[in-house]
Amino acid sequence: MTDLRIQHFYDEATGTLSYVVWDGSGSKAAVIDCVLGYSMRSGRTDRRQCDEILAFVRDQNLSVDWILETHAHADHLSGAQVIREATGAPVAIGQGIRDVQAHFVPTFNLADEVAVDGSQFDHLFTDGETFSIGSLQCEVIGTPGHTDDSVSYRIGDDVFVGDSLFMPDFGTARCDFPGGDAGKLYASIQRLLSLPDHTRLYMCHDYCPGGRELQYVCTVAEQRANNVHMGGGVTEAEFTRMRQGRDASLDLPALIVPAIQVNIRAGHLPTVEDNGTAYLKTPIDKL
Repeated sequence: MTDLRIQHFYDEATGTLSYVVWDGSGSKAAVIDCVLGYSMRSGRTDRRQCDEILAFVRDQNLSVDWILETHAHADHLSGAQVIREATGAPVAIGQGIRDVQAHFVPTFNLADEVAVDGSQFDHLFTDGETFSIGSLQCEVIGTPGHTDDSVSYRIGDDVFVGDSLFMPDFGTARCDFPGGDAGKLYASIQRLLSLPDHTRLYMCHDYCPGGRELQYVCTVAEQRANNVHMGGGVTEAEFTRMRQGRDASLDLPALIVPAIQVNIRAGHLPTVEDNGTAYLKTPIDKL
């Protein structure tokens, strides 16, 4: 039996859940999907969630071994480099990040600034790879479909699923970003739902539909029975048809333009120019 401890952190502005997970029998920890706040109006970043996470780590006397991304998010900026600067921990993501970079580097004309080899990250995980957080044994589960680089992290009976699944009353992730594929997402979700019924799945987002209270964890059995997009034996064809129709009606995430540019850089902000200021680009009539 693992002695896994979990603390969630919620960014209300983007509906994002971040986690600190640690080995209760020791002091080793990982940070999953941390958020750097960002204002589109002012262009200012906000470190408050990162600082809250770092304060928690200090208060618990933890040592961060890993900074884990489930994918290159399009709805918030990654705080990975803020956490890395404070802890020295490596930043890791799925190896599919290379494909995500290849999709978006031309969109933002970043070929001179961003290599498409994943080298901005300290480690690129492969499907099935294992690693440790103290005595905790962790498995990487490739879950592409929402994005090419999507992975889930399994620690015993607990799995951090990124954006592939939401709570059962909200369904599943969109698949209309470059590299997204509803058929792949269906297969990835089926893989997650093939885990034992009691396995706990931790969400990366909750939007509190209908004004309900925040929820972020449920079991495989609950998802299989009640997910509004996947429950009750939905076929791949039915899911793909639903997903494509729904995605066509969705607006782009409010922060997609800054988020993608930062997150394909592993959370690094663009290089400061000769006037001492860093700039993000907005492509016109492109997205």
